[in-house]
Amino acid sequence: MFVKTTNGQIDQYPYSIGQLRRDNPQTSFPKKVPDDLLAFFGAYPVAHQDRPIIGERTQKATQATAPTLGNGGWVLHWAVTSKTPEEIVEYDNDTAASIRAKRNTLLAATDYFALTDVTMDAPMTTYRQALRDITSHADFPNLDDADWPTKPA
Repeated sequence: MFVKTTNGQIDQYPYSIGQLRRDNPQTSFPKKVPDDLLAFFGAYPVAHQDRPIIGERTQKATQATAPTLGNGGWVLHWAVTSKTPEEIVEYDNDTAASIRAKRNTLLAATDYFALTDVTMDAPMTTYRQALRDITSHADFPNLDDADWPTKPA
């Protein structure tokens, strides 16, 4: 992706080689347009900054809508901001629903042990109860893999 500029000010972003060709119909461009030729027409490549690692529960990362010019050229940056209390509650509610769905799937996979003609052993009974109790875990709804009970063999 490219940015089209005039006197260092952005005219258009995003901008493409196809648009450059349409904007200059009397010019024959090579298949791969070199950076110096692009610069002659005011078009510059835009580097995309990697998305920052954030705390998904309490932060959000938003990519800028336009690049900025720095020492290394034009770069599209990210901004990290704190979530509002309402956004954190929404995140926790979504996470809790996801945890409950996973728990229900794991319980359903062992339901056949609860049939009247099957004798459920103690480890399976303990496992199924631990799944039912997962919503009362101290870290719920923000559980790690280690917080889940292990299915007995």
